[in-house]
Amino acid sequence: MATQKTPKLDKRLVSETALRLLNEVGLDGLTLRAIAKELDVQAPALYWHFKNKQELLDEMATEMYRRMVAAAGRPGAVTWQERLLAANRGLRAALLSYRDGAKVFSGSRFTNTEHAADQEAVLRSLVEAGFELPQAARATFTVFLFTVGFVTEEQGVRPVPGEPRRGYDVEERAARMADFPLAAAAGTELFQTYDEGFEEGLRLLIAGIEARYGIA
Repeated sequence: MATQKTPKLDKRLVSETALRLLNEVGLDGLTLRAIAKELDVQAPALYWHFKNKQELLDEMATEMYRRMVAAAGRPGAVTWQERLLAANRGLRAALLSYRDGAKVFSGSRFTNTEHAADQEAVLRSLVEAGFELPQAARATFTVFLFTVGFVTEEQGVRPVPGEPRRGYDVEERAARMADFPLAAAAGTELFQTYDEGFEEGLRLLIAGIEARYGIA
């Protein structure tokens, strides 16, 4: 009777397994021991590939980015504004496709240079539009930080899509804050309309970049 061979353990297999498990247990529940159990190996086997959890998160973020680029494809000739909009819409969608995706991505260091081609293209589009390189770098990084921060908050309120965490029901919040009518009414904008809020935030930032550097 033939025996089923265990797939060869490597960094990519571990990170793919970790991303799959992430959606089930969240970042807090994602331990090397849990991943090892999923792979049917002993936990020490993972330490040949990752010295600690942060190294694993770096590899997971790299795989997330790889999948995002593969899904998005390469844009054609677009303005720098359109490129920033498309890149950050794609980033938000990618982060939202994983439970705690923004937390995994935030502060992680890519383990290869696959991202450099896209970074080069975005920076080049701004430089060719008239930005100095330091301006282009600051502009793109600021929009990136907005996107990661926005999704971090979004997933903090809705750890599971469509299921707000207790305390974030807009009507209950409004009732608690009845003495502060403007703050109470703002709850709908802050904690329900995430798609619209993200789009408006992106456009506010891009308008600010245009105004700050005088490049439309």
